[in-house]
Amino acid sequence: MDFRNSKNTDTITGPRSEDVLPHTASAAVKVVIVGGFGVGKTTMVGSVSEIRPLTTEETMTEAGIGVDDNYGSETKTATTVAMDFGRISISDELVLYLFGTPGQERFWFLWNGLFEGALGAVVLIDTRRLEVSFDVIGRLEERGVPFVIAVNDFPDAPHHPVETLRRALDLGPGVPIMACDARLRESSRDVLMTLMRYLHSLTVAAARV
Repeated sequence: MDFRNSKNTDTITGPRSEDVLPHTASAAVKVVIVGGFGVGKTTMVGSVSEIRPLTTEETMTEAGIGVDDNYGSETKTATTVAMDFGRISISDELVLYLFGTPGQERFWFLWNGLFEGALGAVVLIDTRRLEVSFDVIGRLEERGVPFVIAVNDFPDAPHHPVETLRRALDLGPGVPIMACDARLRESSRDVLMTLMRYLHSLTVAAARV
């Protein structure tokens, strides 16, 4: 068969111009966005990424009833089953590669691979379901991955003082906690900048020891 004249043959094209890594980039850092089911990880990656994000969302079915805790996310119709991926340039030289993890506990076995090589993490939390963050934070602490806490803004979520959240999550005094709206690029970028500053402070402190 002569495939050259086939109307069903797909044309393979090169990368879009906006997806090409800036020629000035000299350093790349891997960051993971973690949190429980429905806290906004896919939304954050999508809002801040300068390239079209890669998502692995699948339609939710009745098979997840009684297995996945969707409290606060009852209207959610799709869920990440592997990872989300995006990219953002913090400066002309520094690029962050963003990996969003699946939130359902049955997919947490994928986290180990996503954590490999990660310089730091953003833990997105929903104050309506603080308890789902405990295991997430514990896994990061076990692997020694530094992280910041981003409290995603949901309309009906209760607001708590930072120190109250710090005690509830059993965090040390140095871990940054900040409010964010994962839907907004500026807010999500501020969270990532906070993580970068925190990682820099840890590096400086370690050098002084």
